[in-house]
Amino acid sequence: MLTRFAIAAATLAAATVPAFAHLDPVAHGSLAAGASHPLLGWDHVLVMVAVGLWAATLGGRARLAVPVAFVAAMGAGFVLALNGLSLPFVEPVVMASVVALGLLVAAAARLPVPAAAAAVGAFALFHGSAHGAELGSAGALSFGLGFVVATAALHGVGLALGHSLTAGRQPLIVRALGAASALAGLYMIAA
Repeated sequence: MLTRFAIAAATLAAATVPAFAHLDPVAHGSLAAGASHPLLGWDHVLVMVAVGLWAATLGGRARLAVPVAFVAAMGAGFVLALNGLSLPFVEPVVMASVVALGLLVAAAARLPVPAAAAAVGAFALFHGSAHGAELGSAGALSFGLGFVVATAALHGVGLALGHSLTAGRQPLIVRALGAASALAGLYMIAA
């Protein structure tokens, strides 16, 4: 169990590179550029996986409601950005989301499902706005579909990992992953 976790974590870490390494939509297509956006930046990867981890630890309806709330609010933020409505402090809020969601996982915070969905949704709105601001020459629909699918996949990784670890009676590892995510967020803020 722990060996599979270590392999999965190492693979995920190796697959991520700095956030500025997004694919060029002209060379790779809008769908690939959109899908790469959440996969090629530590800030996005950490938040998306943390959402899945937290949803898994909350259990029940939260396993679906929390990730869906994130994806829906992220889409809304993207649409706002496409329509020229930019949110203030997008990058600081995106970075704060890494720390906050990591801390929610680390603390094994138990919120009612609507409150948990609202919390992730608030952060997701800013993630979506960031995606919209970085659209560049990509086609909006393909780019949006790409980052929605990639985000959902990262949520799925967090859900599977969280479910596996909590079912295996290893909730402290889940909490340690949350703490590591929060610390990584603090490092990114300080860097």
